Amino acid sequence: MKQDYLQKPFELVLKEPMNVCPRGEHSVSFFELVYIVCGKGTQDINGNQFSYREGNLFLLAPEDSHSFTFETETQLFFIRFNKVFFHSHQITTTFLQRLEQTFSTHTFQGAIIKDEQEERIIKNLMESLLMEMNHENFYANEVIQLLVQSILTIVARNIMHETFVSIDEKTDNKAANIIQYVHGNIYDPEKLTAENISIIFGISKTYVGRYFKNQTDKTLHEYIAQYKMGLIENRLKYSDMRINEIANEFGFTDKSHLNRFFKKLKGISPSAFRNK
Repeated sequence: MKQDYLQKPFELVLKEPMNVCPRGEHSVSFFELVYIVCGKGTQDINGNQFSYREGNLFLLAPEDSHSFTFETETQLFFIRFNKVFFHSHQITTTFLQRLEQTFSTHTFQGAIIKDEQEERIIKNLMESLLMEMNHENFYANEVIQLLVQSILTIVARNIMHETFVSIDEKTDNKAANIIQYVHGNIYDPEKLTAENISIIFGISKTYVGRYFKNQTDKTLHEYIAQYKMGLIENRLKYSDMRINEIANEFGFTDKSHLNRFFKKLKGISPSAFRNK
C-alpha cells in the first residue's frame, strides 16, 4: 500500500471535480481533513465504509488508510497538517497542545460534523479559505492561518462532543468531568494528583481512585498513565523532539524519569520504541 508524506507543517489541496477517483487505497503519515465540496459516494477508512455527501468533513489520523468510490461527480478539498504544525511558534502553544490531544486520541471515523448549524459554519469557513487561496491579497497567509485554526477548533469541539457523549452513556457526570480535567491538564502532573482531584471534585482522597474505577473500569492512575503514554508515543513516532524535550513537556523530572515511566508500561525505552 502506498503512503503519502507531508514535507511542510500544513498544506491545502483543492482537487478538480472528478467522476472516478484516480487513486486506490493508500495511507497517510499525517493528519488530513477531507472536505466534500460536492458529490456523493463512499469513503473506505481502515476497512470501514462511510457514505459521504456535499458538506461532509472527515478526519484521517497518521497511519489511517482510505479510498473513495464516487457515485456522482465529486470534488475534494484536503487540509493536511503534521506534528510540526502543532509546535508552530505562530500559534499559542497551549491552544495547539489541546488540539493535538484531541486529534491524537479521537477514535470515530465517520463524518465529524453532525449539527446542521456547525456544518454551515464549516461551509462558510471553507468557502472563505478557498477564496483566499485563489486571490493573492495583502495578509493572505495570515488570514489562511486564522481560517485553518478556526476550522481545526470546530473539528476539535465536535470530536470532544462525541467523545463525552460516549463517556456520559457509561459514566456519571462527575467521572466525565474528571476525564475532561485530566485531558486538559495532562502536561501538569501537580494538578493530576489524587489529592488535588479529590479537592476539586469533592471526593475523598482515599475514595477517588476506587470511584473512578467503578465508573471507567480503570483506576485514575492507570487512566492518566495510559493517556499520557499515548501522547508520548505520538511524539516519538511523528516528531523530531528529543527525549529530554518530551520529558520536560510532560513534567517529568528528567530524561531518566521518562525512561523509567515508559519502560514500566511498554517494556522498552523511548529510544528503542522510536527506532522500531
